[in-house]
Amino acid sequence: KSERATDSIMQVRGGRRSNSARHRHRHRHRSFLLASCVLLLPAILPAIVESLAAAVPPPERLRRLLNAQQESNGGSPILMPCCYDGLTSRLIARAGFEATFMTGFGVSGARGHPDTQLVSYAEMADSANIVGEALSGAALELGKDPIPCIADGDTGYGNAVNAKRTVFGYARAGMAGIMIEDQVAPKRCGHVSGKSTVSFDEAVARVRAASDARDEYETLHGPGTGPLVLARTDALKTHDFEEGVRRCQAFREAGGCDMTFLEAPESIEQMREYCARVPGPKLANMLEHGRTPVLPPDELGRMGYTIAAYPLTLLSASVKAMERSLDLIRKGESTEDMILTFEETKDAVGFSRYAQEEGRYKTD
Repeated sequence: KSERATDSIMQVRGGRRSNSARHRHRHRHRSFLLASCVLLLPAILPAIVESLAAAVPPPERLRRLLNAQQESNGGSPILMPCCYDGLTSRLIARAGFEATFMTGFGVSGARGHPDTQLVSYAEMADSANIVGEALSGAALELGKDPIPCIADGDTGYGNAVNAKRTVFGYARAGMAGIMIEDQVAPKRCGHVSGKSTVSFDEAVARVRAASDARDEYETLHGPGTGPLVLARTDALKTHDFEEGVRRCQAFREAGGCDMTFLEAPESIEQMREYCARVPGPKLANMLEHGRTPVLPPDELGRMGYTIAAYPLTLLSASVKAMERSLDLIRKGESTEDMILTFEETKDAVGFSRYAQEEGRYKTD
């Protein structure tokens, strides 16, 4: 008490505390803060942990999925139905899938074009933003983190420097990964004729540029924020199987990519050999009625595939259903047996979530 009184008197009189008095005051203050932190820590620790978990960026969530699959030693691959707009990405998330892939074929088709690079970088980046927003909305509705999405970056839309800009643009859209391929622009679907690929050195440089952009983005925005790089080669068709494997190996070793994708293997034997000779995560492109055998997920996992992508399943199914509906309308027949009810349709596009949000901010 006498110390506090002395301190108070000195303050009132305009005097100065001695060094020892100031030291005792700071010591008491620090002791109080330390004791407060110790008492509060058990109460706030769960919130801190939850906040940190919720802040895991999309690329890091994708990396964790890849690591978990590889640690399963031949377990079922990550199933990725491919999206191409807000609705398809929303449906994939609501169906419970762990990840998705924004397909260039689908984005082109939804815009009324074939997959021959008629769609520009700006249009693809716009679609990536739409997909990212839809996945975030679905996550809020489901009470989960947004599922990670790999987006088709085609050839990077120019030279290696353009490819870096594409990586940055997709990262800003919330994409967890980006696919970069070695075709000559204008590129086209890997299962159609007329393709050509750039030289081996240019292909590796393109992938290296994308990987550098990933690392540079992380330097600016923090660990785990740079989109993972999926490097694709079409050299199996333009050259031969050996060249395709050689490029995938180089994409990993010199290009620094996170995943590889040998497009359009034509036999189970080629698929097995690719998995055996190329390290790291690998994508199997399960295109129904395409060049590659469509195999069950478990078999793909045993081969060594990490991801099983289904690029056109939703697009093909929706086109078939729409054409069937149009045919029934033209014939004057009912479509009710093959479509959702109005309430189901409203729920699919998000009316239920909107009504809940609207109710939260109602003012009357």
